[in-house]
Amino acid sequence: MKYDFLKELGIKEVNYGASLGSSDGWLKTNGKELISYSPIDGKPIAKVIQATVKDYEKLRDAADEAFKKWRMKPAPLRGQIIREIGEILRKYKEPLGKLVTLEMGKIYAEGLGEVQEMIDIADFAVGQSRMLYGYTMHSERPNHRMFDQYHPYGTIGIITAFNFPVAVWAWNALLAGICGDANIWKPSSKAPLCGIAVQNIIAPVVDKYDIAGIFNLIIGKGSEVGEAMINDPKIPLISATGSTRMGKRIGEAVGKRLGRTILELGGNNAIIVTEDADLEMAIRGTLFGAVGTAGQRCTSTRRIIINKSVKEKFVNRLSKLYAQVPIGNPLEEGVLMGPVIDQSAVNDMMNAIEKAKQSGGKLLCGGEKHVVKGLENGFYVTPAIMEVENHYQIVQDETFAPLLYIIEYDDYEDAIQIHNDVPQGLSSAVFTDSVKKEQLFLSHRGSDCGIANVNIGTSGAEIGGAFGGEKDTGGGRESGSDSWKAYMRRQTNTINWSADLPLAQGIKFDLD
Repeated sequence: MKYDFLKELGIKEVNYGASLGSSDGWLKTNGKELISYSPIDGKPIAKVIQATVKDYEKLRDAADEAFKKWRMKPAPLRGQIIREIGEILRKYKEPLGKLVTLEMGKIYAEGLGEVQEMIDIADFAVGQSRMLYGYTMHSERPNHRMFDQYHPYGTIGIITAFNFPVAVWAWNALLAGICGDANIWKPSSKAPLCGIAVQNIIAPVVDKYDIAGIFNLIIGKGSEVGEAMINDPKIPLISATGSTRMGKRIGEAVGKRLGRTILELGGNNAIIVTEDADLEMAIRGTLFGAVGTAGQRCTSTRRIIINKSVKEKFVNRLSKLYAQVPIGNPLEEGVLMGPVIDQSAVNDMMNAIEKAKQSGGKLLCGGEKHVVKGLENGFYVTPAIMEVENHYQIVQDETFAPLLYIIEYDDYEDAIQIHNDVPQGLSSAVFTDSVKKEQLFLSHRGSDCGIANVNIGTSGAEIGGAFGGEKDTGGGRESGSDSWKAYMRRQTNTINWSADLPLAQGIKFDLD
């Protein structure tokens, strides 16, 4: 194979698409062939024989059996196993980071950063394994004890997107793991090799502790294995990351059977830049937020809502920096922007620019197809800045590409109204030196997003905080804070240690 690190990760010319997580846990699937192409040069990396619905059922049954043993292991001991998964991820950080870059297209520094997120959430989960707290309440009845506690659900489903092909699995699987759940992971068909690599990396830990069936992988068509998973009443929880359209389909299917979901969907993230902001900081925050990962983060900055008194200075400076962004092979040092994922993403960006122009928008810079010498079949574009109005339909929609909209405002209250006047509600930010404006932005009258930042951009969330958003973003939360509760069922307990049987609310119900 062309890249040595693929062999180090156990990637072969042809790979199977279903695994129980152990070294001998690969199922010999016989579904249709899937070829993984690198967006860097448009060339094939390796093939995957996709799984079928029958393969999914085998995995689910195996996961259900493994869960029965896993749930009996004390949570701190489950945490120790997750700690060892974190340690082995440290060992493979560099090759896995390179695979993320090769298969998804983000620059190598970001590929390494994504694997570091996996390591960080493993560390977080280890600590959390000793803090699966419930509350103790005072009963109104004498000699009664009341408390609540949390129990694992069972086997949960994890569906991840191409843009973070390994980190989001870790957010879910490692927290669910310390909670006592098994999981079945369906990665994006645009980045299947990352899923296979993760299974190969953690296999020694799975083997050591005989926990095959806890961390499972299935690669297959969404219309087949994906539908089987989301409609399966034996899967009590589906955690899905992707488009709003996909999330609505999953929410409908899972809700119909009264299952639970964690949905992390689209974002249309904005930064408000006030007249008193530190413009250099705002520009730097915008540059990474809009150009990082070629605009393919769910937290990527899509809109700049800027006071008209500083708009010209801001745009002129940002446009000059856009023109200097090194675009090319993301595996090479010095490159700051790699390709978008595929031709469809290129087309979506060009179509969005055209629609914005038709609505009255003005292209200020970029927005062209870009050819990198020697990588002519790669999917490269130049990052674009457009001046628009917020009500344009294309501005209301999320375009998953490095396309940034500039929207002018005069009054700060209007800026917040513009900020909130989109269907999505994931990440947001304001750059200001005014305490009053900062506090208004963070108040109930301010940002309506799940994430609201002051003097930092919309991208680059830390794993310690709960991650997710409102409105069309789905309302789910992953990663830090108390997000672990989403992977467990809550139970209220009352113990009567008296010799009487009093009822609550003073009700009398006695027969003499």
